[in-house]
Amino acid sequence: MIPDNNLYEKSYAFAIRIVKAYKYLADDKREFVLSRQLLRSGMSVGANVAEANGAISKAEFSAKISIAYKECLETKYWLCLLKDTGYMDEKSFPSIHHNADELGKILFSILKKTRIGV
Repeated sequence: MIPDNNLYEKSYAFAIRIVKAYKYLADDKREFVLSRQLLRSGMSVGANVAEANGAISKAEFSAKISIAYKECLETKYWLCLLKDTGYMDEKSFPSIHHNADELGKILFSILKKTRIGV
């Protein structure tokens, strides 16, 4: 139901970046709690986009996009927290946060167009 599968590709690439960030945080920084939260929410964005692609109704599609959007917001929270606590350096943060922000804007745009009664 997503007209341009660019969102799927972007969310998949983002999930790969999240997995690599998790590996770095766990292996090099020995941080396991925040990084696990980042991993869970960051991968969930793409998983919900994939589920939205298989939606059988507009309502189901909108619900999955809504979940993906919320997970994206949560991911941005964990990224900021990791940066502000010194686990993520100032060099890598802007790029991955920008990716999350871009995904969030795309998801919100789709959500506004698909919400019933809006």
